[in-house]
Amino acid sequence: FENISSALNLFYFPSSFKNKKNYRLLNASHVMLRTECLTRFSNPMGNRVGAIITYPEALFEKVVLPKNLSANIISIKQGDTIDTNALFEKFVGAGFCRTDFVYEPGQFAVRGGILDIYSFGNEKPYRIELFGNEVDSIRIFDPESQLSERKLLHVSIIPNLTYRQPGVETIPMGIGIDSSEKVSILEFLPENTVVWSEDWEFIKEKIQQQEEDLQLYSALIKEQSVSSAHIQDDEESYLVTTDISETDFVAADIIEQEIKQRHIIEFGNKAYFSNQWSPYNGKQATIFFSTKEQPAFNRNFELLIKNLKEYEEKKYNIFLFAENPKQLERLHVIFTDLKADINVIPVPTSIHEGFIDDDLKNVCYTDHQIFQRYHKYKVKQAFSKNKALTLKTLRELQPGDYVTHIDHGVGVYSGLQKIEANGKMQEAVRIQYKDGDLLYVNISSLHKIGKYSGKEGTVPKMNKLGSDVWNKLKDKTKRQVKDIATDLIKLYAERKSREGFAHQADNYMQTELEASFIYEDTPDQAKATEDVKRDMEKPSPMDRLVCGDVEFGKTEIAIRAAFKSCCDGKQAAVLVPTTILAYQHYKTFGERLKDFPVTVDFINRFKSAKERKETLQKVAEGKIDIIIGTHALLSKDVKFKDLGIMIIDEEQKFGVAAKEKLKQIRTTVDSLTLTATPIPRTLQFSLMGARDLSIINTPPPNRQPIQTEVMVFNEDAIRDIIYYETERGGQVFFIHNRIK
Repeated sequence: FENISSALNLFYFPSSFKNKKNYRLLNASHVMLRTECLTRFSNPMGNRVGAIITYPEALFEKVVLPKNLSANIISIKQGDTIDTNALFEKFVGAGFCRTDFVYEPGQFAVRGGILDIYSFGNEKPYRIELFGNEVDSIRIFDPESQLSERKLLHVSIIPNLTYRQPGVETIPMGIGIDSSEKVSILEFLPENTVVWSEDWEFIKEKIQQQEEDLQLYSALIKEQSVSSAHIQDDEESYLVTTDISETDFVAADIIEQEIKQRHIIEFGNKAYFSNQWSPYNGKQATIFFSTKEQPAFNRNFELLIKNLKEYEEKKYNIFLFAENPKQLERLHVIFTDLKADINVIPVPTSIHEGFIDDDLKNVCYTDHQIFQRYHKYKVKQAFSKNKALTLKTLRELQPGDYVTHIDHGVGVYSGLQKIEANGKMQEAVRIQYKDGDLLYVNISSLHKIGKYSGKEGTVPKMNKLGSDVWNKLKDKTKRQVKDIATDLIKLYAERKSREGFAHQADNYMQTELEASFIYEDTPDQAKATEDVKRDMEKPSPMDRLVCGDVEFGKTEIAIRAAFKSCCDGKQAAVLVPTTILAYQHYKTFGERLKDFPVTVDFINRFKSAKERKETLQKVAEGKIDIIIGTHALLSKDVKFKDLGIMIIDEEQKFGVAAKEKLKQIRTTVDSLTLTATPIPRTLQFSLMGARDLSIINTPPPNRQPIQTEVMVFNEDAIRDIIYYETERGGQVFFIHNRIK
């Protein structure tokens, strides 16, 4: 709705809670969205014309009175003189918690003359610089980089308008926390508000279910005391609330009566209020729309083109919607290659579902439905603690841990300490060095500190402040790296000078494969794909390292590279370290390429000698296009008819003998290495330019959990599963049919 209408005054009003049955944990992002919506609609002098989109669980919760909301917003202007102690008391009374750093709504931090505050109604926090008691400047900043984004002359700090948090026992500002001062969202809104409803019977049933869940929850907390000790680590990013009672919510029957007092527009196939009593009887009307859903094409472009030509002959306007302009380019390439002469209007905007409007003669199709791709909603999210990498690392450090300072060497972390600098109190990291020397590192220099990582089980040697030992060690290391790099650069230069196979530019099948990816490519993923394809189209052999964390999309890049080689009549080999990973890749490659004319197979120790012999025979004859396997792919009995690319997953897990064999294979064949944790030497080559490097830093947003199918044959397989899952940060839970 927002994308089509370009509405600036459109608000999403979610439920406050993390889930439907737990009334103790609040979702910080949802609290922020609710607060922003209420604030904008509570200002009597402002423009309240707009729309609110909500759902049953959110309707069930009461909100504060508009007068209490407006009266308790804390306004700060540049040039104001403020009493800091009184201001901090206001923050605490308004539901804010003082922390070392702010990373989610409801927090404030003080460091010398700098005040950071994360308002409940804003996507990013504010940084207020004080000169004495005078407000010198106000800026919005990014919690991850700590960099300012833009200056402001005035800010409004919006309090927690939902529920009281632990530690907030008094309400000095009179915030509308009292249940008697709360109303339903409909009572909060102006009298002339028009209510749009779809299937009220279903909505009412959902609210009634919430009433039952609340009663069960209330009975539970009466039977046993629910303490904050029951909140697990994975719930730390959620606000915790107390003092929940049934008077904080509104019953379904009351909401229904309030809706009946408003102008009502029902859409969909089920009418409810038009058959009930209404003060507007006699003014009812029914409007019919001739629309239908976008048909399913199952990625069949001949069927799609036939459908679009039929509508074009009927003089319909044809619109293709896609959030990513790259998808529109891919569709254009596919239509061009298939010689489909259709007048299509591309729209670089996302809509959730396509439709056909026979009244206006419009055909609106979406790319994700054409390609059967997963479509995600984009909702404004509050910054969370798991994004603040530098701050998170600091919080994980415990006194006694060894740390490394880039300028002073190895020392022992001794916690945070407040020190006076230039007449102001500031917070600093305290590091102890040899002979009891102390180093205080300002919070702004956290990028120079890292947790010490060395050989497991060994105690590092601490450095002495003022000594040149650390600088000599750094210089010696640099010289050794240069010596090793010089020899290897010669090796890679020789490889670069050799002639390889130059792949052709993408054809329509390659474009169709990339467009059919069920998720949207992240920016890093798209760039890595382009880098790989550009290298493959060069006459010299490719040698590229793609570095990215688990589930960041490296396998998809490998699939596209392998398929590109197959399109030119070449074979692709995928080398993996474990049997289970080989089987998983086989399933993934097979699923992605099932609609394309390529053959995928695998070899591992679970195949019989006869099956293995047959597979290798097909590889030698060129009947298998993509072969996936472990070290078995490097044996002497594996012969390729025409190998075009070697894809290596986690090269650092292979031994010296395997790597020597790989050097021989990769002399004139394109090589693509995927890794989440590159060894220092490999990474150094890439950073120096000896090997091409693509880094995927961007995590995929809101992807669905991947279901992995695993066949277990024996204890070796179980060991492989444990090895693979723990390497990727997962967990394994086995249920055996007998005690063993």
